[in-house]
Amino acid sequence: MNVLVVGSGGREHALSWKIAQSSLCEKLFIAPGNAGTASLGENISIAVDDFEAMKDLVLEHNISMVVVGPEDPLVKGIYDYFSADEALKEVTVIGPSKRGAQLEGSKEFSKQFMQKFGVPTAAYRSFSKDTLETGYDFLETLNPPFVLKADGLAAGKGVLIIDDLTEAKAELKAMLADAKFGDASSKVVIEEFLDGIELSVFVLTDGESYKVLPSAKDYKRIGEGDIGLNTGGMGAISPVPFADKFFLEKVEDRIIKPTVNGLKEEGIVYKGFIFIGLMNVNGDPYVIEYNVRMGDPETEVVIPRIKSDLLNLFKGIGDGTFSEKDFYVDEDTAVTVMLVSGGYPEAYEKGKVMSGFEDCEDSILFHAGTKQEGEDVVTNGGRVLAITSYGRDMDIALAKSFANAEKINFENKYFRRDIGFDLQTEEA
Repeated sequence: MNVLVVGSGGREHALSWKIAQSSLCEKLFIAPGNAGTASLGENISIAVDDFEAMKDLVLEHNISMVVVGPEDPLVKGIYDYFSADEALKEVTVIGPSKRGAQLEGSKEFSKQFMQKFGVPTAAYRSFSKDTLETGYDFLETLNPPFVLKADGLAAGKGVLIIDDLTEAKAELKAMLADAKFGDASSKVVIEEFLDGIELSVFVLTDGESYKVLPSAKDYKRIGEGDIGLNTGGMGAISPVPFADKFFLEKVEDRIIKPTVNGLKEEGIVYKGFIFIGLMNVNGDPYVIEYNVRMGDPETEVVIPRIKSDLLNLFKGIGDGTFSEKDFYVDEDTAVTVMLVSGGYPEAYEKGKVMSGFEDCEDSILFHAGTKQEGEDVVTNGGRVLAITSYGRDMDIALAKSFANAEKINFENKYFRRDIGFDLQTEEA
């Protein structure tokens, strides 16, 4: 079959890398793709939310499956666009309906969903500009730190964790009254702070049955020791050492089953990935957030550990045989280390020529923010390249990725040399 992957980052390169290995894949298209995906299929210069152009591409090349990487086209209703079009309705779209995408598109919707179906999460209330004073009062009832979340999509920047009450009130006003995050913060969810260690669990579902993918932990802060500004992710580890079978049984029983059953009960069409951001609080899992797609850079460690044919699993979602498909995971650890542009996550320069690819061994290089310019691969984003490696344990895998991180060169390259630092004692 001919397949279209929508997106341009490391997540989409990892998905494309896995799909291209399938004997079911005849031709692969990536829109818009990057310098790495170009070696796996054909990059097509289409914006991720240009559904009309995607329709033309799908019909012209007889594409029978569309795998949606980022959240934006899902929240904007790409699934509904395809299913409502007579010429496209037989095309399998891997991603939830617009209503299902509200699990990520609206923090308030997701919190109400969790509350309704008994999914453990932090206590919360939501506020608008008209209830700003009530929001101040609610903050005064909480113990610091205070968690403020823009209701809508804010490109990963809409969550603030603040220690000081006065500052929290000022930020609440900035979000609601001054539109700090635009329309995304016209409503703000304030919730209690959960003290624990974060991880993510991923689920692939056809809306009826599901398969639990490997767990992962990513590292958001720019600075070593988890300090400094938040980023899109500086690295990731899978599996998470403390997420043993007993903890994951709790996740499945208390979170995954009620989530999938809740979607079914609400009549929400959901055929794709559910990213469950968790906090491990004294051995008990609580949901911080849902995402309606795979995470990045977690995809770069989760997908390489899947031994089964991913495209065959997707095909099962399309033809109703998903529950019958076998699903196997590699026992080895996978890690990824992200190379970023100097200055990221603030101002940074693009267009830096990259070299050293041919010197790398024993790692998979997933391009995140790159593009081809003539003979050169150049930087084209803040997060540039994910270097993924396998190992019997985390330290072996990390040694490979760190060694190759030194071999890739571009001006003002930066990477964290402490990925997995907080898990060392967990493994010991």
